[in-house]
Amino acid sequence: MAVAGKLSVKKREENGSLQCRRLRQQGFVPGNIYGHKQAPVALTAARSDVTALVRGGIRVLDVDVAGATEKALFREIQWDCLGKEIVHFDLVRVDPNEKLTVEVKVELKGTAPGVLGGGVLDHTLRTVEIECLAIQIPESIIVKIGSLEIGQAIHVREIEVPPDTRILNNPDDIVVRVAKHGEEAPVAAGVGDEGGVQPEIIGRKPTDEEAAEETEKKK
Repeated sequence: MAVAGKLSVKKREENGSLQCRRLRQQGFVPGNIYGHKQAPVALTAARSDVTALVRGGIRVLDVDVAGATEKALFREIQWDCLGKEIVHFDLVRVDPNEKLTVEVKVELKGTAPGVLGGGVLDHTLRTVEIECLAIQIPESIIVKIGSLEIGQAIHVREIEVPPDTRILNNPDDIVVRVAKHGEEAPVAAGVGDEGGVQPEIIGRKPTDEEAAEETEKKK
């Protein structure tokens, strides 16, 4: 189950690139919270708090907004050009009892005997898409490889998942295998098939600076 973090935020009355730049210089990060048919709210939070939660892998948050607590998830994190500091964050409100579709990493556990025997470990699928309750998002999906010999593989259908959790990937996709040296990796089901179902691409929300620049262009 996902570990819930806590984040204290303040409502942000002023928008625009200049105001956001000043906030960052003072150690804060601008952000937004939206969703559940409620009006979006512009926020600001201490950069150190946001960074600690993100780097700690925390996904579910209890967000304190003006004394009221809302359950939310990190929807998007924007970093500076060097990837060192967070410059903007978006949160989406969630109902703890609703089911969400999220992507989580696949974590391998154990040592494959086939690797000790000269085989090559081929970790084909490094993330999976799952459906589960908002408060039960796992940090990762564990796949045990302690019995894999050369030529053997573990498929999506063989992965053990927590209760009330469903993997949405193709059941026949290979997660991990032990191959012989020089053997080519198999192509995952649906790859290269233009008629296959493509995953939904959710657009990135523009930052306050980008929105301000776009407004200036239209004037």
